[in-house]
Amino acid sequence: MAAKTRILIISDTHGNAFNIRPEHKADVAIHCGDLTDESKISEHRRTLQLLKDLDAPLKLVIAGNHDFTLDTSSFKQKINEAAEPLDPELVQREYGDYGEARYLYDEASGITFLDEGTHKFTLNNGASMTVYASPYTPSMGGNAFQYHPGTGHKFAIEEDTDIVITHGPPHGIMDRTAEGRRGCTDLFKAVARTRPLLHCFGHIHEEWGAKVVAWREQPTDNPSHFTDIENGESRVIDTLKNITQTKFDTPQTIAEKLCRAEQYTRQGYRATSHCHGDENPLTRGKHTLFVNAALEGLTDGLPTHPPWVVDIDLPRAQ
Repeated sequence: MAAKTRILIISDTHGNAFNIRPEHKADVAIHCGDLTDESKISEHRRTLQLLKDLDAPLKLVIAGNHDFTLDTSSFKQKINEAAEPLDPELVQREYGDYGEARYLYDEASGITFLDEGTHKFTLNNGASMTVYASPYTPSMGGNAFQYHPGTGHKFAIEEDTDIVITHGPPHGIMDRTAEGRRGCTDLFKAVARTRPLLHCFGHIHEEWGAKVVAWREQPTDNPSHFTDIENGESRVIDTLKNITQTKFDTPQTIAEKLCRAEQYTRQGYRATSHCHGDENPLTRGKHTLFVNAALEGLTDGLPTHPPWVVDIDLPRAQ
C-alpha cells in the first residue's frame, strides 16, 4: 500500500523571499541549495526564518555553490586568496565564524540540513522515504561544493532510493544554457542506474521545469540521455517557454502564456501529480520525475519562478 505524499520543492532563492503563502501545506519541503547569494550570515538567518514559516513537518535543505560559508574549506580559501588582507572583525560580522552558518541550520527546529549521502525518514503521513543528497556541481571556478569536470565526482546513490536531491542537474536533463549543457554526466549515470521516483535540483535558472522520463528496459554500460531514455514515452510537464515570451510567439500564444503565468501567480505554485490513478503515474524502475525548481528568475517580466508542488506515491513504513 502506498502513501500519497505532497512535496514542496524550491531552489536558488539566493536570500530572497520564497513568496509561498501560509496555506500551502506539504508533507515535505525541500530546498535544493543556493540558500543565499553571498553567503552572508544575515542571508542565512533570513532564509532560515523563511524555511521555518513553511507549513511542512519535515524540511530538508542542502547547500549550493553560493553557500560557501557552509563549506569551511571554501570559506578559508576565499579568505586566504583575497587580493588584499581582510579585516577579521569585518569578515566575522558579515559572514560569521567558521562553522557558524552550519550551526544555525543544525540548531534550527524542524529543519534538517543534509550532508552528501543517503538519509532515511518516516513521514507523518505514514510513508517511508529514502533520500540521496549532494550539493556538488561541476565547475572550473572556485565556488563552494564544486569539483573539476575533468576529475568527476562519485554520486553513491543506493538502490531503492525514492528521492534524489542535488543542487545541479544531470547532464541532458533541464541543464541547457546559452553556453551549452552544464549538467553532470556522472550524476546522470548514477540516476540512470538507480532510477529514483523523483530527482529535484536547481542551479540552471533558465531551465526551470519538470519532466517525466521513461527509461529503457536496462541501463547501458555508459548511460547517457541519448542512449537510456525512451523519448516517445517521456512527458514534459512544463518549461519556462510555456510562460515566457519568445521572438516566435504570435499574439495568441503570448496571451495564452500570460494567462498561464497569471494562473501560477494566483495559486502561488505549479502543481503536478503522479500517483496511482493520475494521467502520468510513476512506476518504480520505469519512470523518474525530474524537477528543476530554481526560483530566482532571469528577467524583469518573471523575476520569480513558481515553486513546485509534487504529489507522488511513497512506500508505507513497516
